[in-house]
Parts: sequence; structure tokens; C-alpha cells
Amino acid sequence: MKKKCVIHPKENRKILFNHPPAEKLYRSMLPKMEDYIIALLKVLLASASTPLSKAKTGGSLNVLVDVLPEDPNPVEPQRLQKDLNRHKEIITKAVSASLLLLLKHFRLNHVYQFEFISQCMFYANCIPLVLKFLNQDMNMYVTAENSIPSLDFPTCLFFIPPPTIGHAIIETHDTMPDEASSKIMCWRNLFSTVNMLRIIQKLTKWRPPRTMMLNVFKSPPILKKTLKISHWLVHLYVLKLFKLQAKYLGKNWRKANMKILSSIY
Repeated sequence: MKKKCVIHPKENRKILFNHPPAEKLYRSMLPKMEDYIIALLKVLLASASTPLSKAKTGGSLNVLVDVLPEDPNPVEPQRLQKDLNRHKEIITKAVSASLLLLLKHFRLNHVYQFEFISQCMFYANCIPLVLKFLNQDMNMYVTAENSIPSLDFPTCLFFIPPPTIGHAIIETHDTMPDEASSKIMCWRNLFSTVNMLRIIQKLTKWRPPRTMMLNVFKSPPILKKTLKISHWLVHLYVLKLFKLQAKYLGKNWRKANMKILSSIY
């Protein structure tokens, strides 16, 4: 392990100290920082794409190669589709969390490191990509049920799989009545949504040119639809974004959306 040697200014002795992990990560990523950010955003675009957006972009990156079975006619197509959607949700959650952690830790380590990685993300079209992700039915996305309770950990260790008849699966809800009766939010998708909002907020905070670009990308109607998610953390970061760009939206928009502005203050 390499240690940096520094001579104490008052005492003629050497002090050895280790670099923090964020500094080591930044030094290793610095030569190809733009390539790493673009690669992460490409994976995020491929995992968060809808069929319509995938057709427009061409679908150049396939993140489901390791999950797709070799048999073109699977025995359980419904379970396979749920597993594919779950795989994409996990990738979206992991990539969005990784980008957010890079911004947070580089900001704590040194402000110039944060400025450089945020500039790389901005020039790699991170903001329109996140807005494209948010421009969907977020209520349906947050409450999506793309998990099989019998295969989730730790239930899979104690749950006896139900019998199958042909290609259909007989689901027995006697063992889990609470999950069948109440429809709750998917924590994985909610976590990804909050991460996306926080990434935009960190990229545009105290940056008026980037904040004005939110208006260029037509973010107000997209963020307004995101407010339909009934969760306080989503509302918090959406209102923070509205607070940043409120003075650039014009008087007519502010008059028509006084309820949002009053929620901010």
C-alpha cells in the first residue's frame, strides 16, 4: 500500500498517512472518466428503456443476455417475463445508486472532483436521460409487481413451490395473505426514482445555466406528473427541482401552478 510522506512544518519529522478510498477511486478513474460515465449511462438507458424508446434508439445494448434462456419456447413464460423485468429493475437501481454515490463521495473528498464528474455527466446527456426515464406512468412503475414472492430471499429457503399444470403456475396465497390483499410500492423502483431526482438536483444546484436547461428539456410537466407518487421523499426532491427553476418558468406558469409553489414554502 502506497503511503504519502509529508514533513511537519514545525517539527522536523515525517508523517505518513493513507489516501481515502474516494481519492484512490478518483485517481484510478481519472484517465478514462468520460468513458466510464458514458458506459454507465448506456447501461442505464438500456435497462430503463420502454419498448417505444428502445425502438427509437435501436436497442444497441442488450442487458438481458445473461438472463435469457437458450430455449426459445420457455416452459413458464409468465415467470420468465417477471424475471426479465426484475433484472432490469435491479440494474436501474444499481446504476442510479452508483452515479449518486460517485457524486456524493467525490463532493466530500474535493469540490473540484465533484465539479469534474458532474461536468462529465452533464456533457454525456445525463439530464435528458433521467427526464426520459421519468416521462412515463410513474405510479404504475412504482407499484409494479415484478417479483415472485416464493423466490425472494429469505422466503425461498422455507417456501414449498406450488405445483404446476402445463405452462401455468398455481399460486397459493394462503401462506402470504398480507401480500396478496394489499398492494404496496415496489421499494426497488421507488429507490431508483428518488436516485434519479437526486442526481438531477446535484447536477443543477447552484448552476443557473444547467437549471435553465431543465426548462429547455421541458421538465416542468414531467416533474409535475412525478408528484402523483404518494411518497414524501419523492415530493421533497421534486419540489427542490421546482424551487431551482421557478424564476425561469415565467409568470403565467407560476400563476397556473400556485399550489406547487405554496408547497415549496
